[in-house]
Amino acid sequence: MGQLPVQPVDSPEVAALDDSATRGVESTVVPAPTTIPIAGTRESAKQEERSVRRYARGEFQCPPPDDTVPAPKPGGAGYRFVKRAFDICFSAGVCAVLTIPVAAVCAAICIDSPGRPFFRQERIGRGGKRIYIWKLRSMVPDAHSNPERYMTPEQLETWRREQKLDDDPRVTRVGRLLRRTSLDELPQFINVLTGDLSVIGPRPVTLEETYEFGDARDEFLSCKPGITGWWQVTERNEATWENGDRQMLELFYVRHASLALDLRIFVRTFKAMFVERTGK
Repeated sequence: MGQLPVQPVDSPEVAALDDSATRGVESTVVPAPTTIPIAGTRESAKQEERSVRRYARGEFQCPPPDDTVPAPKPGGAGYRFVKRAFDICFSAGVCAVLTIPVAAVCAAICIDSPGRPFFRQERIGRGGKRIYIWKLRSMVPDAHSNPERYMTPEQLETWRREQKLDDDPRVTRVGRLLRRTSLDELPQFINVLTGDLSVIGPRPVTLEETYEFGDARDEFLSCKPGITGWWQVTERNEATWENGDRQMLELFYVRHASLALDLRIFVRTFKAMFVERTGK
């Protein structure tokens, strides 16, 4: 790789630094905030994903949610109207088509692990509203009331911190299939019809998890959560709260939401479900 020639810079600031160095005075140079125009460019998908990863790991400066460096905002009333219309039409179609298959899955769940086939989780929706999302049960009935019965102390600590665990011992045989195909989340389309969720949006989080966003908490809560989203279709397994990637990927969607981005996420979701997981 060739080297670019470095041109000398002549400015009052540089002269002041030279003078300070001559007199033995230490100086600190703080670069001005810089935003990286990730959305709305013609980068390829791979280039954009690399940019998001670098953006998340601190190589780019995160635009603050104040007036100094305005962050991009989602579309206006037109975007929200089209998005809601799609949510209603698509979710109603899913519920109508999959009623009988879901009933069969419920029977399989009860045969494999006696108990109710559905369960609900408390999450935080748009504006900080408490919502309850529905899922098909993929774990033993007392998975949440007695997790220590099935987990090692290390697994229990990881689950309480991340709310997810690889090879979770509480998952049933039918539950593994449901999770591998994301079929356990089908009842959430009812939440979409009631307006608590969108088909596409940030993943619903607990009250404790909302504080992982720090000063951007209110900004994150300004967007309706969804069944699938940017975090799920990009770096779901690698992006965690601890390394900061999860927060950055979720905020990326909040700041750049558009019909084009929603379409990308929608297509990638189906690809992940029916192509990548079957190895084809």
